[in-house]
Amino acid sequence: MAERILSLAAQEGPERLQEALQSLAEGELGDMVTRQALKGRETAALLRGIFKGSPCSQRSGVLRRLQVYKHCVPLVESGDLHLGKVSEIIGLLMLEARQLPGHALAELANLFVDVIKGGSLTNGKSLELFSTVLTALASSKENLAYGKGELNGEEFKKQLINTLCSSKWDPQCVIHLANMFRDIPLSGEELQFVVEKVLRMFSKLDLQEIPPLVYQLLLLSAKGSKKTVLEGIIRFFNQLDKRQKEEQRVPQSLDLEVATMPLDQLRHVEGTVILHIVSVINLDQDLGEELIRHLKTEQQKDPGRALCPFSVALLLSVAVKHRLQEQIFEFLKTSITRSCKDLQFLQASKFLQDLFPQQYDITAVILEVVKNSAFGWDHVTQGLVDLGFSLMESYEPKKPFGGKAADNSYGLSKMPAQQACRLGASILLETFKVHEPIRSDILEQVLNRVLTKAASPVRHFIDLLSNIVVSAPLVLQTSSSKVTETFDNLSFLPIDTVQGLLRAVQPLLKVSMSVRDSLILVLQKAIFSRQLDARKAAVAGFLLLLRNFKVLGSLSSSQCSQAIGATQVQADVHACYNSAANEAFCLEILGSLRRCLSQQADVRLMLYEGFYDVLRRNSQLASSIMETLLSQIKQYYLPQPDLLPPLKLEGCIMAQGDQIFLQEPLAHLLCCIQHCLAWYKSTVRLCQGAEDDDEEEEEEGVGFEQNFEEMLESVTRRMIKSELEDFELDKSADFSLSSGVGVKNNIYAIQVMGICEVLIEYNFNIGNFSKNKFEDVLGLFTCYNKLSEILREKAGKNKSALSNKTARSFLSMGFVSTLLTALFRDNTQSHEESLAVLRSSTEFLRYAVSVALQKVQQLEEMGQTDGPDGQNPEKMFQHLCKITQVLLWRYTSIPTVVEESGKKKGKSISLLCLEGLLRIFNTVQQLYSARIPQFLQALDITDGDAEETDINVTEKAAFQIRQFQRSLVNQLSSAEDDFNAKETQSLITVLSTLSKLLDPASQQFLQFLTWTVKVCKENALEDISCCKGLLSLLFSVHVLYKSPVGLLRELAQDIHACLGDIDQDIEVEGRCHFAVVNAKTAAPTVCLLVLGQVDKVLEEVDWLIKKLTSLGSDTSDSSQASDRTQALEKGVILQLGTLLTVYHELVQTALPAGSCVDTLLRSLSKTYAILTSLIKHYIQACRSTSSTIPGRLEKLVKLSGSHLTPQCYSFITYVQNIHSESLSFLEEKKKKKKEDEAAAVSTVMAKVLRETKPIPNLIFAIEQYEKFLIHLSKKSKVNLMQYMKLSTSRDFRINASVLDSALQERNSEDAENEPHNDQSSTAEQTDENQEPKKKRQRKK
Repeated sequence: MAERILSLAAQEGPERLQEALQSLAEGELGDMVTRQALKGRETAALLRGIFKGSPCSQRSGVLRRLQVYKHCVPLVESGDLHLGKVSEIIGLLMLEARQLPGHALAELANLFVDVIKGGSLTNGKSLELFSTVLTALASSKENLAYGKGELNGEEFKKQLINTLCSSKWDPQCVIHLANMFRDIPLSGEELQFVVEKVLRMFSKLDLQEIPPLVYQLLLLSAKGSKKTVLEGIIRFFNQLDKRQKEEQRVPQSLDLEVATMPLDQLRHVEGTVILHIVSVINLDQDLGEELIRHLKTEQQKDPGRALCPFSVALLLSVAVKHRLQEQIFEFLKTSITRSCKDLQFLQASKFLQDLFPQQYDITAVILEVVKNSAFGWDHVTQGLVDLGFSLMESYEPKKPFGGKAADNSYGLSKMPAQQACRLGASILLETFKVHEPIRSDILEQVLNRVLTKAASPVRHFIDLLSNIVVSAPLVLQTSSSKVTETFDNLSFLPIDTVQGLLRAVQPLLKVSMSVRDSLILVLQKAIFSRQLDARKAAVAGFLLLLRNFKVLGSLSSSQCSQAIGATQVQADVHACYNSAANEAFCLEILGSLRRCLSQQADVRLMLYEGFYDVLRRNSQLASSIMETLLSQIKQYYLPQPDLLPPLKLEGCIMAQGDQIFLQEPLAHLLCCIQHCLAWYKSTVRLCQGAEDDDEEEEEEGVGFEQNFEEMLESVTRRMIKSELEDFELDKSADFSLSSGVGVKNNIYAIQVMGICEVLIEYNFNIGNFSKNKFEDVLGLFTCYNKLSEILREKAGKNKSALSNKTARSFLSMGFVSTLLTALFRDNTQSHEESLAVLRSSTEFLRYAVSVALQKVQQLEEMGQTDGPDGQNPEKMFQHLCKITQVLLWRYTSIPTVVEESGKKKGKSISLLCLEGLLRIFNTVQQLYSARIPQFLQALDITDGDAEETDINVTEKAAFQIRQFQRSLVNQLSSAEDDFNAKETQSLITVLSTLSKLLDPASQQFLQFLTWTVKVCKENALEDISCCKGLLSLLFSVHVLYKSPVGLLRELAQDIHACLGDIDQDIEVEGRCHFAVVNAKTAAPTVCLLVLGQVDKVLEEVDWLIKKLTSLGSDTSDSSQASDRTQALEKGVILQLGTLLTVYHELVQTALPAGSCVDTLLRSLSKTYAILTSLIKHYIQACRSTSSTIPGRLEKLVKLSGSHLTPQCYSFITYVQNIHSESLSFLEEKKKKKKEDEAAAVSTVMAKVLRETKPIPNLIFAIEQYEKFLIHLSKKSKVNLMQYMKLSTSRDFRINASVLDSALQERNSEDAENEPHNDQSSTAEQTDENQEPKKKRQRKK
């Protein structure tokens, strides 16, 4: 039969063909097509023949065609046919489909919907036909039956799509369906249906099937709904990431359905999806723009949902395209700083923490992206590197190198900008560890920045470089050419940069001979450079090499401060260099350094400060170094035993024209000798004693050791005998820095004082508690003290800031801790007599404590101190603990009052101890935050041997706090004559510093808060600074417990009671909550502090309103969002309500003109602005939902209308009255016309103009608030304006009573003297016009 139809189809007339087809039974036609298709014969020709014999003009033809279509769709989907044959059949059916009438198309479309619902699609090829059917249907003009009614083609298509998207889809056919919808013309609404349905199917698909489906969706998004597509993809992967994290957190998951997602598979799928999105964005830039726009909007609402690891990785991949890079990085940087600020904001307020229990930290998210990128996400790495450098450059430290502590790697970064910079470094370091191919690129960029940014601080880049080298030292070998190139520029870099850079790349010098040799060449050239900085760089470099290339036989330096990781250079790489070669190499360097001993003082100083460290790490160089130092000191030492002074000071200075310079820092040289000798005696000789194999060297060592000892003994003896006149220094000498003689005398004085200090340390250390030696120490101190007194006296006369600086002490930190312990804590019987010598001198005790204070200050500011181990954080920490123990014992044991009774001049020792403790507590929190538990453990003498594993910081801190609380209570309860304001202030600051260590959730914290409140309530402090400190402490502690608004209200009531009411007839109720608020402190001190704290609360409220507004625009998770919104609204309204009562008190207070009035007016303007933004939020809420306004808002508006606005206007009148009094006083001055008072007049004018400036702003803010209240009243149908009175304060005011009396007076005088009246009325007008004139003047 098939052959017959084919032959008939070949003929021209269709009549016989139609007859043949009509003769076929219903099932035969389908069977024939199936047979023909399975045999692979001319199926297309057969179908063409059938269609030719079934014209659409005849009903039977249409039915036959439908029959063929209905048969072919299952046939194609059966999978029995070859794919080529399937394409051929579908292609023909698609061509013919457009000829079908509308009702046939509708029937066919319904067939397809049933097939899809039934889930019988296998290869999805027939869907190409479905898209053609739907497209044809949409353009059909006839009305089609649908249910009981009729629809046109477009409407019918819409209903079909709706039905399709509402029904269940087989997961296998989702990709085919998504592909099909691309070919159908869809309206925006239909497209949204489709996209949402496909996104819902994500969770039902296997993970591997997601990337192709995402690709189809992205292509579909070219029609529209871009935002929905991106949002759905990001949300899906965000949820998967969260679920993955949960599984990792709870590894023994009982729910087997959940725990079925291998991590590497998820990451690879995410990587593929990101690549798909990036490739589509390359073709469709609008999609990229939409991504950024969507994330910006989401970030306002919920940053945790917007910037998750997946979306950040996606952004960084897109950022490689330069057109969007700037936008993306700007958005990410803003988000990072905002996240850091928000975290900081939340941590500072318990009120906000309660409202936002979950805190979002973007830094953790970005570092997670770096970790995830290890799964082959090469497309993300470039974006990560660029972001890292962008952050480090945008937020780099702005300080010069003077303030090192702020940039120190062990310092704690608090500011958002510092945290962003630190995050940039972490991104680069982690990326460097994870991705090998990009390592050399990161290293090169870091080195380039160290070189090119030499003018600005590069400490953060050097720290990064150091961490990079530690993480992978051998990577530097591959980039050694870049490092060598950097060395060529060493002589042009600042000395701090050079030292940091060399310290960072130092491990490389041990494994790469070529790099070491190139460095030595550069340094040897630099030693002869004209530039002083270049020569200093050379010395720094050579000292570093000497420290790190050990000579055989050198002691292992356990106290080495810069550890070199075992992975870097095992056993100093003896395979590369033997230590004999090292010895020759080190001696050659020492030869180069000896030349530096004839250069400027700065260069020599570096050498003297560096020799001790070299010796400590490379003990075999001892004899060479000691010989060098011996020959150097002999140039200035006078050996004759009776010659005074013992040293040639004139050889230490050099004159150039009129100017005099220090040539040889003699005190530093002696200091270096003293430390090296002490180390040599304690270490090397012990070891040599154990192994008597090298007698010759030992004799040589004993030779210079003996020389030094004799020399130092002789210098000590003669320095004690010397008078100031022997150094050409006495009270009559000139110490002004403007003359050559004065400069010379200053240099001499500082050198002599330094030598005395060095000898004090030397004699104390070798004295072994002998009385004679301690008498020598005291004799040296007497010499030091005389000079110190003279310099202080002369500096006092000159009043010069430069000369007021105390000379930096030469005592080492270790010695200071030993000395203080001996002076104050040594109870050994045998030491008693000798220590009594030193203890008898109060001046010496005060000197010891003040040097400790100076050392701690230096550590706080620079992160290190002078002298041995000054750069070793571990040793510094140990010394700090010892010093703190002593100072704490001394302060708590001997009260200042006892001491001050016998005091003559200068600060008492107890007060110095307190200042020292304050500095130490600050320094430890700043530099050693991780070691606070050990620090507190060291202070607790009763519990010295406890285990370090479980130290409760809060308990230990509370114990220390209690000691200072006792001291403060004693101060406050002492008689007026004994009250020491300075000490009270320091105690309050110490308490404030220690309170930061308490856990806000602990019982101890609550006790401390209660105590602080009690102190403020019971003590009528009249000292301004103490009152300020105490209230600041109260506020800082209170905000971490709960919102301080109730406290502020009580303080405001106290201020009102103290200063009286603006209406003098009103007697203010004398309720006093806080005794600290009294006539002396109420204004301006307490008032300004209260307003400052009110401003902080207003900032929090403003921040919350912004969060509310962004939550209001969020449409998802409605029930959860509405609960959260209600909680926030309640919080905001309660805060504002209490603040209004605070203002209610303050605006009725008779504040003195000046800063209080000015600040209050500005603060009121801000409050009204925030009230306005709250009202705007409710207007927006009324627009988007039909909800009514809450009752508590109505109460707030009522409160503002009754308790604030009327009082504000009265306060404005009061302020203007004060100023009019000032102006009337001014008028009197003008009348006197005294020229010498012109300046005073202009000052008063300027002051009045300045202080009335905030008034118009306040009136404008009140009226804006009322304007938006009217809007809200209309929207909510609640009359909120019933609580508001009309405003009366304007540039002009008509006072009714004054006007009446003036009119009566005028009428009575009218008849008497008309001309006179004219004059008086003119005068009156002039008076009335006076104020507007002033206003105009103000605008100029």
